[in-house]
Amino acid sequence: MGFEIFSLGIALVAVIMVMLGYSATWFSGTRFFASLLPFAVFILVLIVFTAVLLIGWWQLRKRLQELWPPLPVLVAVIFTFGIVFVLIQGQFNHGFESFRNLVGGRQEDRRITLAHQVYAAYRRSDQVQLQKMIERGQKYFPVIMEAARVFEVDVNLLEGIAAAESSFLPRQSKDGGMGLFQITQIPNAVVEQVKYYLAVDKLSLDDPRQNAYVAAAELKYYLSEMNENLFLGLLAYNIGPANGGLQFIIKKYGVTNFVTIQPYLQELPRDYPIRVLSYSLAFRIWQQRGKLLAYEEGKNARIIQRIGIPGLEDNE
Repeated sequence: MGFEIFSLGIALVAVIMVMLGYSATWFSGTRFFASLLPFAVFILVLIVFTAVLLIGWWQLRKRLQELWPPLPVLVAVIFTFGIVFVLIQGQFNHGFESFRNLVGGRQEDRRITLAHQVYAAYRRSDQVQLQKMIERGQKYFPVIMEAARVFEVDVNLLEGIAAAESSFLPRQSKDGGMGLFQITQIPNAVVEQVKYYLAVDKLSLDDPRQNAYVAAAELKYYLSEMNENLFLGLLAYNIGPANGGLQFIIKKYGVTNFVTIQPYLQELPRDYPIRVLSYSLAFRIWQQRGKLLAYEEGKNARIIQRIGIPGLEDNE
């Protein structure tokens, strides 16, 4: 009985989420009679319909049990698998997205706004130059993947940082940045952590492997400092610990997210998280599809949005 209830519960919850999502689209707006009232009536109808289905199942399961005691469980499992299979085919993605918007409110609105900034940055990129950069970075992928695995960060996200920092042309820059990830000032906690994992007494930032380890550890450090907020974590990574880092700006101006902090930043760091994530998206597309996709061609926009931006799936 417990397994049967669990199976039917999954199917029912999935269907309700999709139906609520579509209803939020159908009745979107703020007018009482055109939007709010119809939405409330739809919810009432959905509750009644669900109750009727449950009563109908209770009657059906009695007959199934008479034929063969395990039959109700078998039918429930098959029904649930059928519902889930249909829902994951992609035709109902709009319903799920609308449901997420309905529940997420302002936080989800911010996430969608920032996501489309990333998609727009990817669309504007020079695909030929982007492909050349990806090919140039292939020799560094093993050490980046190793560092990402050690510090449990998204490998595509780390690749995006390398692309934004050096375009996979390691060098020592005029502002003091060194190597593949243009490392400058490193928090003391990160230095000690990297030394421990590499089993060295002194770091050599000219070594791509050590450089990647430092970058991965820094990313992990700043994401934790920013409560796993991806955009603020990347921004903190770019600003570094100088003059109190991003924490100082947050406390000084009382801001809480990437949208509200942008007006207080200079032009360059404001753009940094978007650039990193557009590169990260390119690496994920290349990894999954074996080639880059032109955002504006055919159904590529939908395909790319389903692939998703690294690190942003469950983030603000």
